[in-house]
Amino acid sequence: MSTAEDAPGGAEDTGNEDLAWGEVAPDAARRLLVAAVGAFAERGYHATTTRDIAGRAGMSPAALYIHYKTKEELLHRISRIGHDKALRILETAADGDGNAAERLADAVTTFVRWHAAHHTTARVVQYELDALGEEHRTEIVALRRRSDAAVRRIINDGVRAGEFDVPDVPGTTLAVLSLCIDVARWFNTEGRRTPDEVGALYADLVLRMVAAGTP
Repeated sequence: MSTAEDAPGGAEDTGNEDLAWGEVAPDAARRLLVAAVGAFAERGYHATTTRDIAGRAGMSPAALYIHYKTKEELLHRISRIGHDKALRILETAADGDGNAAERLADAVTTFVRWHAAHHTTARVVQYELDALGEEHRTEIVALRRRSDAAVRRIINDGVRAGEFDVPDVPGTTLAVLSLCIDVARWFNTEGRRTPDEVGALYADLVLRMVAAGTP
């Protein structure tokens, strides 16, 4: 999937990334969170220190503990907000108007677009799950199951209506979600495709996968 043109390494627009965390307040807490996203994506959670995060935010290491008790709490806040947004995207599509094919296309388009537009954030949200403590990990896994259920519901609706030909709905649901999430790993803002274009491409691929329109 990855090419020289689409290879990892593109950076998100800092202003857009800052706006993506508008619900985080005060400003210092948001700056630390944005800095942590960049550090975790670049170095990985375990290789990142609180000093690294504070330095990126232009603050002292002690300032971090005013807003987050631990580095793990900071990762949990990032993961929780990211998974809440992902779930909202998928459940909105699942509950939307239109037939199953239209709702699945909408779910994939918007889910992929978010993972491309916020690929740095999405890499942390999707690939640092195992760094969370047991309690926080259990909470995030529950959100992932709800996301799975939203996509599975659309596919089941399509099967019942005769729109889709899917012998293995759970397996296909996993494949669809995995395909969408992997965009965060390779997407490059300097590549030849925009997030909207990748979303449209993946929606078409997924509809072909479920054989939409097959009697």
